[in-house]
Amino acid sequence: MKILNLIKKYGKQTVVGDVSVTIPKGQVTSFIGPNGAGKSTVLGMITRLIARDNGEVMLDGQSLEAYKSNDLAKKLAILKQSNHHHLKLTIRELVSFGRFPHSAGRLTPEDEKQIDEAIHYMELTDIEHKYLDELSGGQRQRAYIAMVIAQDTEYVLLDEPLNNLDMHHSVKMMQVIRKLAHELGKTVIIVMHDINFASCYSDYIVAFKKGRVAAAGKTEEIIKKQVLEEIYEMNFDIHSLNGQNICVYY
Repeated sequence: MKILNLIKKYGKQTVVGDVSVTIPKGQVTSFIGPNGAGKSTVLGMITRLIARDNGEVMLDGQSLEAYKSNDLAKKLAILKQSNHHHLKLTIRELVSFGRFPHSAGRLTPEDEKQIDEAIHYMELTDIEHKYLDELSGGQRQRAYIAMVIAQDTEYVLLDEPLNNLDMHHSVKMMQVIRKLAHELGKTVIIVMHDINFASCYSDYIVAFKKGRVAAAGKTEEIIKKQVLEEIYEMNFDIHSLNGQNICVYY
C-alpha cells in the first residue's frame, strides 16, 4: 500500500498535511504519535470513511478510487473505536456480518466455515451464542476481531484495538494481531497510543506529529531515545529486555 501526499482540512485547520508513506505487506505497522497528530484521520482516509482533500492511496498498484465498494470490502477491513455493543446480537451473529461482502446476507457453507474458523481462532467457540451486552470488554473486542477475520481481507486496519482492555487482554490481543500478519499473511495497520506495545509487536512504525509523518521505518529504527523525544517532546529512557526496546518516559 502506498499513501501519497494525503491532505485533510477542517475549515482553515489542516489536520493531515502532505502525508506520504509505504506500508509493507504481510507485516504489522503501527501508527503512533501524540493525540491530535492525525493517525486516525489517515486511517479513515485509507478506507474511504473520511474524504480526503488531496492525495492518493494505491492498493496493490491500483488507486483506491478504482475499487467498487463491495470489491474494496473484500480487500480491506477496518475496525473503528466506537462499536455498538448494545445491539442485541450474539457473537456468531456479529461475526457473520464479516461475510456480507461475499454473501450479501445469504450465508453459504463456505461462509459458515469462515465464521467457524474466525470464532475458533479468537477462542470464542464456547460462548458464540452469548449476546454482546453479556460479554466482558476483552471478550467483546475479540468478537469484533473475529468479525474482521471472517471478512477474510488481505488488509486489516484497527483503530486503537486496545481501548478499555486490561494488561492481560491487551497482551492477548496483540499476540493475535501479530499472528494475523505472520501466520495468515495479512497486512495489518494499527493506530496505537502505547509505545511499548508498538515496540514489542510491530514490524514497522509510522510516527506522526502535527498531521505529518515525523519518522517511519522498522521498529528498531523508531524506538530510539532521540526519535521519540523529538516526536513526543518529553524525556525517554530506552531499555533492552529479551531483545525488545522498552520505553520509560517522564
